[in-house]
Amino acid sequence: MRVSGVTIQNFRRLENVQIDIEDKESIFVGPNNSGKTSATAIFRCFLGGRDFKIHDFSVARMADFDSFTDTENADLLPKINLDLWFTIDPESIAFGRVFTLLPKLLDFTRLGIRLSYEVAEAKKLREHYDAAYPPKEDGTRSKTLSQYLALDGNLGRHFAVSYSSLEKKSEDEASSEILTSRLDPNEGRRLLKHLIRVEFVDAQRNINDDDSNRSNRLSSAFATFYQKNLEQSGYAADAHNVIDENNKQLTDHYAKQFSPLIELIKRLGVPSINDRELRIISSLSPETALRGNTELLYLDPSRQHELPELYNGLGFKNLIYMAIQARHFHSQWVRTAENRPLCLMIFIEEPEVHLHAQVQQTFISNIWQVIRQSAEDAGELNIMPQLVVTTHSSHIMETVDFEKVRYFQRCYTEGETSATGIRNASVVRSLRSFQPEVETIDGKLVSPSESLAFLKRYLRLTHCDLFFADAAVLVEGAVEKLLMPSMIERVAKRLQTVYLTILEVGGAYAHRFEGLLSFLNIPYLVITDLDSVMPTGYPSACRADFNGAKTSNASLKKLCGQTTIADLISLSLTDKQHVEKDRCIAFQNDVLVTDGMANKIFRPRTLEEAIVYENFALLQSCALTIGIDVPELLDDVYQAVYDRIRSDSFKKTDFAMDILACAEEWIVPGYIAEGLSWLEGRLVPLPVAAVEIDVSGVEEV
Repeated sequence: MRVSGVTIQNFRRLENVQIDIEDKESIFVGPNNSGKTSATAIFRCFLGGRDFKIHDFSVARMADFDSFTDTENADLLPKINLDLWFTIDPESIAFGRVFTLLPKLLDFTRLGIRLSYEVAEAKKLREHYDAAYPPKEDGTRSKTLSQYLALDGNLGRHFAVSYSSLEKKSEDEASSEILTSRLDPNEGRRLLKHLIRVEFVDAQRNINDDDSNRSNRLSSAFATFYQKNLEQSGYAADAHNVIDENNKQLTDHYAKQFSPLIELIKRLGVPSINDRELRIISSLSPETALRGNTELLYLDPSRQHELPELYNGLGFKNLIYMAIQARHFHSQWVRTAENRPLCLMIFIEEPEVHLHAQVQQTFISNIWQVIRQSAEDAGELNIMPQLVVTTHSSHIMETVDFEKVRYFQRCYTEGETSATGIRNASVVRSLRSFQPEVETIDGKLVSPSESLAFLKRYLRLTHCDLFFADAAVLVEGAVEKLLMPSMIERVAKRLQTVYLTILEVGGAYAHRFEGLLSFLNIPYLVITDLDSVMPTGYPSACRADFNGAKTSNASLKKLCGQTTIADLISLSLTDKQHVEKDRCIAFQNDVLVTDGMANKIFRPRTLEEAIVYENFALLQSCALTIGIDVPELLDDVYQAVYDRIRSDSFKKTDFAMDILACAEEWIVPGYIAEGLSWLEGRLVPLPVAAVEIDVSGVEEV
């Protein structure tokens, strides 16, 4: 039996979200404050013993509390709902234990239960509130109902968890209706214990180097694991008289019991810790050792030199702690003698803390190795948990299947149409449901499977942080990526306050991201080149002002729908923007170059040409160089610059580094400044007070 999906309503940012759960591991990703932790916290509230607080209700529901007057209709008060959907094998013994959840014998494979945190007696709540804060003569009160419920104990006194069975009227997710049947509270609690157990490895694991406590957190974890899961040694009657001997015996016992786990930890991918080994020793007496007085030492085998736990790095401690916790949770579940819950979910928050990139990349496989060893030891190879990992690590992301990612994104609350307020809600998108459309590029049919395979390869190879960004900037190559931070600083300073991911995709591949970025609802800017080629014959490069020149840039042809350079140049800024897809595309414009009294319009083909023409004065003064003497006549400059930048000896990356090292102020190409300005306005709009108002011509009072 497995958890197949959850629906969350009215809990913090999660007003109404559905999250599919994978059979093995599900990866929750997204920007900061997008709801990942909330999706974990609701399980802790319903299944982990944490009390609900008034602020656990969604922001948009607060007004419902304060406007509540009809005590006959308790449904007017907000409820926090958690729907759990399970898949089950009708032929398994588990089927009989949850049979009462099935309202009718139509679907033997899928069942659900709703946990609802709701008011127990609306009339009683109103009476207590009126007694505590009676209305004044003007009808106001000193505290609103939500403020009253925020006081200690009031919410828990008037709200409780109810249970309902769930049934889907149709398998069609878009049109299906959820039917509920209320369960007796005692029956609901009993069923829930049969169905699922949840455990948590928190993000705040308090793995530190503080020596204020004799027994550190990691040592305590080993001691707890021993007490709960391993065969314990008998106590010697004269332990206090021969404490040294007993400590030796118990230390030998620990070595035997922990040997498999220690050997496994050695293979977790942790870098060398000065070739030291782990050893668990007994300190004080065996009796007190069982109460947590064990110490974790790091041993140098050649010198027999021992170091205490606090003398090793935080990352190593963190990894060991997570391994012990995962093993402990699984062992406890498997060892449950009576009415073992049918499902175990382990939530692991931000496992990347203190871990270097290599260990992050191997984390998922290593945790499964620990759990598999636990299953082998218990002889329960088929009894495995489901992992939910919340992370900001692109290194962990690249090691898991694309389909296992659940993307959390901030959005406006339900019913809000203004785009000026704070995004107080979130949506969750399952990448398993993402499917690119069929495309035709340069007359070639590109199948959805081919497009999807390309995206998977790219995201895996580039350590992409796309899923943690506020917006994406897709650029041609290394030069744009190197210069982008400096360009942003010069022409779009407000973008320095948001999280951008800069993807180096080239002109041939930017359009491949269109479907994914639209699916994720991420605004993006495409910065690419005109890439002009001859209008006839083999598509060989030519100057961008060549009569009838076309573009070889697949992204321009796909995203702008134009093939000739002249048509592309004629596009307005509005034509380059796509409101529905939240996209802007930027490419070279004509540049007016001035040399004394002479003026000439140049049409750059690439970024490097655009930088040279926009900064022609720096080129003449040799503050900027491309490795050639600048011709005296402007008519000769265009061809000379074009030929030099097209030559094999021109090093584009060196050119970019020279620009960054240039002592003079250089100008950002106009088309890039234009695109960055669009993105800046899209992400960080100026406040009303900051908008400049033209008051020229207004009479002074």
